[in-house]
Amino acid sequence: MLELMPTLDNTKDTPLYVQLYKYIKKEIENETIKPGIKLPSKRKLANHLGISQNTIQTAYEQLCAEGYAESSPRKGIFVASIEDDLFHHSPIETKLVKHKDEKKELECLIDFNYGKVDLDYFPYSTWRKLTTQSLFLENSNILLLGEPQGEKYLRKEISKYLFQSRGVKCSSEQVIIGAGTQFLLILLCTLIGKKHSYAFENPGFYRARHVFKDQGIDIHSISVDEDGICIEELRKSSAKVVYVTPSHQFPYGMVMPISRRMELLKWCTERDGFIIEDDYDSEFRYKGKPIPSLQGLDAIGNVIYMGTFSKSLIPSTRISYLVLPLKLMNKYEEHLKVYKQTVSKLHQNTLYKFMNEGHWERHLNKMRTVYRKKHKILLSAINKHMGMKVEVIGESSGLHILLKVKNGMSEEDLIKTALNMKVKVYPTSIYYDKYENNGLPCVMLGFGGLKEMQIEEGISILKNAWLL
Repeated sequence: MLELMPTLDNTKDTPLYVQLYKYIKKEIENETIKPGIKLPSKRKLANHLGISQNTIQTAYEQLCAEGYAESSPRKGIFVASIEDDLFHHSPIETKLVKHKDEKKELECLIDFNYGKVDLDYFPYSTWRKLTTQSLFLENSNILLLGEPQGEKYLRKEISKYLFQSRGVKCSSEQVIIGAGTQFLLILLCTLIGKKHSYAFENPGFYRARHVFKDQGIDIHSISVDEDGICIEELRKSSAKVVYVTPSHQFPYGMVMPISRRMELLKWCTERDGFIIEDDYDSEFRYKGKPIPSLQGLDAIGNVIYMGTFSKSLIPSTRISYLVLPLKLMNKYEEHLKVYKQTVSKLHQNTLYKFMNEGHWERHLNKMRTVYRKKHKILLSAINKHMGMKVEVIGESSGLHILLKVKNGMSEEDLIKTALNMKVKVYPTSIYYDKYENNGLPCVMLGFGGLKEMQIEEGISILKNAWLL
């Protein structure tokens, strides 16, 4: 058996799996471990080094992800064949490679981007197979333009899923498919009308706010508290329409309790208005039981429900949807069916098959497990490296958290110092209508697209960058 003799130190800030991964990587680059050699099994190496199998697994996963090793089903992990000239160069070539490596290193950030998802677990082979089936000759009509509202078979699957998962009550006739939330919001502005004032969470999803502003809508920014949008402030406004993210307020992450939901529905009834409920990532919840959607609680048909597959599947398909109240369906039929469908009929057909054959439910269950584990690692790393010097906000659900940092730095300083150490975090100030720089600053950390090792390492680096 190949013997690995790394020097692992529990007292270092660097996690054990990072130390092990770097050791094996260096041995491969130095050709001490030759291509084709089988790495020790997780169990044997764990016993040999006196560490957990999870530590070995994470280190091996990173080596495979970077191409240093390859996993062979039921056989084990093997060192990959790497071109000889990758590590051996003439003096001039060495300078060139060093320059390229430095440039690559600068670009190789640990990016806490909230918009990314974990692509390692995307069912590529299944999606490819279903897409190929859609392109068979007998399905040639898939290459033609489809229904303006979206393909009926997909709308049926969406309506069935929404009822089972979120308690949304609708028929397939009420579902409108479109390429992204912003496009569907533009349709809604046309449908509801632009003469009304719209209320908007402050802070709130800035891309939605830009749509309303670009459409010439009069916007009232309404504060949020620990339960979501403030109803008393909403009552004082002249708004007749309100846009909210009750299942996971964006960006603060609180979940609107049932009492606040009933207050909001009561306001809507009194105002004879509409609630736009954006349920953008309700699939991922880590604490407590799910609360029914506002649409499912609505008895008089004043809630417009919005959802997307961008977080739960992949962003690039651009498949989002609306569920319109019956009172708006006639207006849609009369005025908006002239607009062609913006989502590829091929993608719609593939997604229909994916949902209809049970792949969607299995994929969601798998991703819930993946993100729950990453979420736990993130919170554990923050507690370990930063402790009481930070405060985590919005950790109950979703694929991002906010981090309130107590070191005297401004939001801009936090972002710049992190970037200097090749870690990217994001501002929260952009989500306010008018940001006032008072109190402790917060930055946003998305974790969906990061590997477990990157999460731990990124937090460790942020600790040093921010001198915590």
